[in-house]
Amino acid sequence: MTRVSCAQPATSMIDSARWPDVAAAAGPRGRAAVARVLFTRAAARLPLRVRFPDGHLLGAGPADSPVMNLRRPQEFFRRLGAGGLIGFGEAYMAGDWDTSDLVGLLTVFARQTASLVPAWAQRLRRVAVRGQPTADEPTPDGARRNIHRHYDLSNDLFALFLDETMTYSSALFGTDSASRPVAGEDLLAEAQRRKIDRLLDRAGVRQGTRLLEVGTGWGELALRAAARGASVLTITISPEQRELAARRIADAGLSGQVRAELRDYRDVHGEFDAICSAEMIEAVGEKYWPGYFGALGRALAPGGRIGLQAITMDHDRMLATRHSYTWIHKYIFPGGLIPSVTAIEDNARRCGLRVSDREDFGRHYEQTLRIWRERFTARLGQVKRLGFDDTFIGMWTFYLCYAEAGFRSGYLDVCQLTLEGSR
Repeated sequence: MTRVSCAQPATSMIDSARWPDVAAAAGPRGRAAVARVLFTRAAARLPLRVRFPDGHLLGAGPADSPVMNLRRPQEFFRRLGAGGLIGFGEAYMAGDWDTSDLVGLLTVFARQTASLVPAWAQRLRRVAVRGQPTADEPTPDGARRNIHRHYDLSNDLFALFLDETMTYSSALFGTDSASRPVAGEDLLAEAQRRKIDRLLDRAGVRQGTRLLEVGTGWGELALRAAARGASVLTITISPEQRELAARRIADAGLSGQVRAELRDYRDVHGEFDAICSAEMIEAVGEKYWPGYFGALGRALAPGGRIGLQAITMDHDRMLATRHSYTWIHKYIFPGGLIPSVTAIEDNARRCGLRVSDREDFGRHYEQTLRIWRERFTARLGQVKRLGFDDTFIGMWTFYLCYAEAGFRSGYLDVCQLTLEGSR
């Protein structure tokens, strides 16, 4: 495993005072009663089981289906009534409910998402569902705050569940005769390098290429590009990531070829033969997509190519949920929006770029997340020694399972795209 220096998490990220919406259930009792009715009606027809403290079972699932154990129903319904799906996640963090198969349970909910909320309630989404806070808008200052809240938690935390490449995006595994990913913990680093090499190939990176990477991560793509003989500028707005990436670059003796800088994509100047960006667009925000693709288009030299990796969702689903404030926004990734392929194509086209090739591999992300989840779960003692509390562990477990369920259910996908100038 790559060795990293210990960056202690900010106290505000681990102190129990950080979780005011988890410490005690709150909200009008009338809303709790409505939430109970809506939840029980929906659960009664889903392929799962809900177990109440008195042993009563609800749900249409067979005996081997995922079981949701309601430990504290009153608190659960108050949180659900007050916060909707945000309250659902907070109730898990607080221990109001649990399950032995969190991924399976969340997969059921993800597959049935369209039927969980009655049509009349869906029509009230814009009124009933809270929008994202203005403070989370990914302006230059807001984007730095948003990135700091997740990526600057602790390099040591990420090192516990990522592989030796410290790559925090979907891997690309080998496949069997049925095109299913052949995945395992021992294959993860190889699969991450395969993914990176595929992205570099899309951008045409080779000896002498001037490469811009938007979103450094912890530096693996820049290192592999430099090994091909490219000259690399890699940019990030995460100080923790930049520090470790720069150290890895120096340790590899590649400081003469690679510059890792703290810089926003809006501040890129110069011309590059190739551009790569892996799972950074999700943090940009819909309002800023034109500026993002405009920046890429201006930086791309004539005849150059862009290799872009993005988590995606169905276009109609994106349009229906793009103004919602979700549990993921509140606790994990503030300010962002997962795009659709259509949104990427449309915004790129308006900026003089066209998508010339695309590969989807959502099943590979499901397996990547499974491995991360298993590694995180196996190292909870080390997570605690880094200073993270039980509520954080519950939050991070819910996040990893939530994401894995999104790809398992098909609610989410991931793709690599090749973009070229259309002029």
